[in-house]
Amino acid sequence: MIPRRLEQKITAALKTNSSVALMGPRQVGKTTLAFQVAKTIPATYLDLENRIDLQKVQDIEAFQKVNRDKLIILDEVQRVPEIFAPIRGLIDRERRKGNKTGQFLFLGSASIDLLKQSSETLAGRIAYIELFPVDAMEYMKSAEDSGALNELWLKGGFPESLLADEQNSQDWRYNFIKTYLERDIPQLGPRIPSQTLERFWTMLAHSQGTNLNASKLAANIDVSGVTVARYIDLLVDLLLVRRLPPYTANIKKRLVKSPKVYVRDSGITHSLLNIGTYDDLLGHPVVGKSWEGFVIDNIMSILPPRTRPYYYRTAGGAEIDLVLEFSLNERWAVEIKRGSSLSLSRGFYEACQDIKAEKKFVIYTGEDQFPLPHDVMAISLFSFLKILQDR
Repeated sequence: MIPRRLEQKITAALKTNSSVALMGPRQVGKTTLAFQVAKTIPATYLDLENRIDLQKVQDIEAFQKVNRDKLIILDEVQRVPEIFAPIRGLIDRERRKGNKTGQFLFLGSASIDLLKQSSETLAGRIAYIELFPVDAMEYMKSAEDSGALNELWLKGGFPESLLADEQNSQDWRYNFIKTYLERDIPQLGPRIPSQTLERFWTMLAHSQGTNLNASKLAANIDVSGVTVARYIDLLVDLLLVRRLPPYTANIKKRLVKSPKVYVRDSGITHSLLNIGTYDDLLGHPVVGKSWEGFVIDNIMSILPPRTRPYYYRTAGGAEIDLVLEFSLNERWAVEIKRGSSLSLSRGFYEACQDIKAEKKFVIYTGEDQFPLPHDVMAISLFSFLKILQDR
């Protein structure tokens, strides 16, 4: 088992909030993490996909009354959004009795934004936390642990995929994709043919890290641009795809304003593209963009609260792969390179001036940290994540 960084954060959140929602895609480790938390405090667990457990919450007030002194863990809570209304009354009742914290832990396989729409009745009574796939800080011992980094990049961060041997990892990811297409997505309501959605998901993997071109994607699968937008929304809500917005604030230049789109987990990206081995990956045209998406998702997993991520690109060619805005007056520029050449284009330096970047980094596949011209720091992914963690 891989220790997860969020365990302490969840425990701390339960000490200050009546309820906590832990969100993340299926099989990312939410249930395992919840059981770890439950080892430290009295708790009871219900899986709302289990028929018997679902019956237990039909009268959530009676169930809570019997388990009043325990943390109630409700798994796959997005399946029963109507449960939040009565839970609000339970939380308020317990607050009046002096029990203000640690009553419910919700686990869900949808985005925080989607859950917020369902649980808006719990405003002021709930904290939201997202569990990402395993990242480099959790899996590597140090920046010199290049073997672990390459394995994480190839297999992705879903624990069962990461800890399996190469063939079983491939099989697990294939079944993961198939299960989402044939079971999970239909259960959420959208009537989309699984073959069409698989083609679309695979197209996104082929165009990893490029600007969203809805009309081109629509033409390739013979649907409308509106339908493509709906497919993107669905995969974003399921935490399988990321839209990285452009940085546009106070820039008096012609900017590229369509979002960049990434399949979030590198292992899923590789399975969609039928990339099985590390050698296959290094020889594939997507290798550079795969590394870029892998680095970005690792960074997202550890960003300090309220940090806003963007990319930056002008029509004239000035470009930054990732802009991290910590406040109105503090922005970092991050360029992502795979390979031995760390030469930076004039467009990167111009873009750094445009956004007034306070710090500039190049994250590359090596282990050392060293300065480059114009106050740019070359750094490994592991070391950059440690800087973010220590902020």
